[in-house]
Amino acid sequence: MVKYSVKQLSKLASVTAKTLHHYDAIGILKPAERAESGYRYYGKSELLRLQQILFYKELDYPLEEIKHILDQPDFDLVESLERHRNALLKRTERLSELLNTIDKTIQTLKSKDDMISDEEMYAGFSKEEVPQIRQEVTDRWGKEQLEGAEKNIRQMDKSEWSDTKQEAEEINRWLVNLMHLDPTSVEVQRVVFEHFKHLNKFYKVKDKIYRGLGEMYTEDERFKMYYDAYKEGLAVFLNDAIQVFCDNGLKVES
Repeated sequence: MVKYSVKQLSKLASVTAKTLHHYDAIGILKPAERAESGYRYYGKSELLRLQQILFYKELDYPLEEIKHILDQPDFDLVESLERHRNALLKRTERLSELLNTIDKTIQTLKSKDDMISDEEMYAGFSKEEVPQIRQEVTDRWGKEQLEGAEKNIRQMDKSEWSDTKQEAEEINRWLVNLMHLDPTSVEVQRVVFEHFKHLNKFYKVKDKIYRGLGEMYTEDERFKMYYDAYKEGLAVFLNDAIQVFCDNGLKVES
């Protein structure tokens, strides 16, 4: 029979010699034999019992209760191991959930510095104009539409917001290159479709809203200046193309 000294067993089971001495003193884990010199030696049965003790301790059982369980005449080692396994699986699942929650929290805290500010959201407009614009959007399409759009923007990180603005730039320059064509042409309508999809990243754009946006681009001097900065007449050209797109059922007629 393989024998383990206190030093060997403590190293094998990752417990201290002091712990093994304590277990011996309270009777929860007695050595298999003692040498005349007083040294304790443990065998296979003691290893298995120690394993049970450590499992129950992991599940927060007090030593007194563990001793009572292990000393029961009908104690079944296999059955006990299966119970430990199920308990540890549940704990693993719980820990996995906690780790997932912690990871999400860390990500949220880290991303705060990368969130879009109100100033970035309304870049190009003065502080005095922003409340006016927000009120106009609310009056035209409702507060829910405004808050939904702002929420979608705030959920973007700065990289996504930069990509979104770049996409708008490309669409506007694309339209400028097509201003020599009729707004009803397939080429123009395909770009308007891209413009329509771009706006839908912020909120659900329906026929009435899209028509209203087109009209606003020409009637509101601030938006007219924005589009005409690319090329004089772009605001009117885009509005005309949007009205055609809406007439065609928000799709490109080939």
